Amino acid sequence: MAEITAKLVKELREKSGAGVMDAKKALVEVEGDIEKAIELLREKGMAKAAKKADRVAAEGLTGVYVNGNVAAVVEVNAETDFVAKNAQFVELVNETAKVIAEGKPANNEEALALTMPSGETLEAAYVTATATIGEKISFRRFAVVEKTDAQHFGAYQHNGGRIGVVSVIEGGDDALAKQISMHIAAMKPTVLSYTELDEQFVKDELAQLNHAIDQDNESRAMVNKPALPHLKYGSKAQLTDAVLAQAEEDIKAELAAEGKPEKIWDKIIPGKMDRFLLDNTKVDQAYTLLAQVYIMDDSKTVEAYLESVNASVVEFVRFEVGEGIEKHLTTLNQKLQLQWQQLLTLILVAR
Repeated sequence: MAEITAKLVKELREKSGAGVMDAKKALVEVEGDIEKAIELLREKGMAKAAKKADRVAAEGLTGVYVNGNVAAVVEVNAETDFVAKNAQFVELVNETAKVIAEGKPANNEEALALTMPSGETLEAAYVTATATIGEKISFRRFAVVEKTDAQHFGAYQHNGGRIGVVSVIEGGDDALAKQISMHIAAMKPTVLSYTELDEQFVKDELAQLNHAIDQDNESRAMVNKPALPHLKYGSKAQLTDAVLAQAEEDIKAELAAEGKPEKIWDKIIPGKMDRFLLDNTKVDQAYTLLAQVYIMDDSKTVEAYLESVNASVVEFVRFEVGEGIEKHLTTLNQKLQLQWQQLLTLILVAR
């Protein structure tokens, strides 16, 4: 049997993001093979994306502008929250959104070539802003959304402009479109429907959910509470006709065992099937808009609510400032360490 050293455990933790004990157990199980251990952790839902201490959200604002049947959402970054509240910075963000909605560029290169109200290109305007504000100002990304005359835009910003959303609604009205955008801002869906989720992604997320259940069960065992069962399914994509038929048969068997009269089963089964769907689409609920419980009516999913008012979501865009941006030296301790290293370097050079 291979020796499981602290160095080996550390290497696995760095590659997988797993906890110390989880990493050690995995290495023991696969006799020290790092690659097999990573795969095992992934299957058990213990591997997480490594989170570095210096990864934080950058500062800045989103901008949202509607121009007839065209809307734009932009994200502009600054180095500090203080500058993000600066009037010149706010104006720059709003002008950027307006120019992009009117110009409809296809990519960032085209966007940077657009003409701002000052007469400068967008790119030059950001160079000027960096020079005058005294902090690096960067245009990060944008999205242009279009609709028909019969459709409705839901344009909404949240948390002081750190989140910007535009949705397109078929049916309904502007008020409904705005409510849907408010839901999107709060609940963070990444896609519209379960059909857009990758099969492996669903499996990995389900494994993560079951790992969380395992951890919860360890705590429950300490106070003599019964263990919670694993989730077998996480997405509607996994609920085939055969799976749903079996679920209904299981419900009927349960009702028979409880002695419920068969003549009332038709009134009970739909509610239990709804519960089954809710319990077995947890991944969908986390990532897909239509599967989420609607914040304006928690008795329905977004999809069910929209169907009840003869409306549907065509598309949506949600930007949150700093998503995926890695910003270095985020803690005072890190900054002081770098300053101390730089000072030592200067002393050594001086000698």
